[in-house]
Amino acid sequence: MTAAVEHYARLLAEHYTWMLGGDLDAAAAGQRTLLRDLGVRAGTDPNATLAIDLGCGPGTQTLALAGLGFAPVVAVDTSEPLLAELTAAHARAGGAPNAIRPLCRDIRGALPEAAAPASVAAIVCMGDTLPHLPAKRDVSELLRDVARALRPGGHSVATSRDLTAELHGTERFLPVRSTDDRLLTCFLEYVDDDTVLVHDLLHTRAATGWELRTSSYPKLRLAARWVADQCRAAGLEVRYDEVGPRGLGVLHAVKP
Repeated sequence: MTAAVEHYARLLAEHYTWMLGGDLDAAAAGQRTLLRDLGVRAGTDPNATLAIDLGCGPGTQTLALAGLGFAPVVAVDTSEPLLAELTAAHARAGGAPNAIRPLCRDIRGALPEAAAPASVAAIVCMGDTLPHLPAKRDVSELLRDVARALRPGGHSVATSRDLTAELHGTERFLPVRSTDDRLLTCFLEYVDDDTVLVHDLLHTRAATGWELRTSSYPKLRLAARWVADQCRAAGLEVRYDEVGPRGLGVLHAVKP
């Protein structure tokens, strides 16, 4: 994940909450509604409330899981600034000190470190995180780790964008967000059947005018049906597989 990690450190991490709309609490509320509508919520057993957020970013899903009664919620990300932003948001909301546990590391291999097999009530990997993995085999292995970590009846929710349909010409320029002081656009360059190179162009307003910063990183072209099939191959039961908010495919699976 070196390319994605460096890309976020160099360009996106400091602007990530702005990309989500600028209001972390509002973004978390939207994710809480999404998860609740899927039936993801903590039960009454105090020993069955552990949740894990893979690729948590500034914590929209982590805060949503905490709001649904999960505790502790292990928040995994490679960005220390984003984990610090999550910790600060949790503290501002008056959350219990140990309710959220930040873990700064690659999501590959994080689950065996974070939890014992068959002990986790909910695992989410949202915000288009799966395509950041280096290869499709890493996605398959991660989903097998998810299946091993979940307790019976435990929930898995992943959101990712299906980039298998190739865009052409100016369609490859995708506006992300624009405000009076910032403008972010991404450009897609198709490398092969499995990979697209994402070029992010960030304009920020300075005292002397607009300044441009750019960075690029590879993303996997994951077909929604393929990801669902990998969940089934790992032993999970797919309950919901549709396109949801912001054009992201929402995949909800449960461990039998």
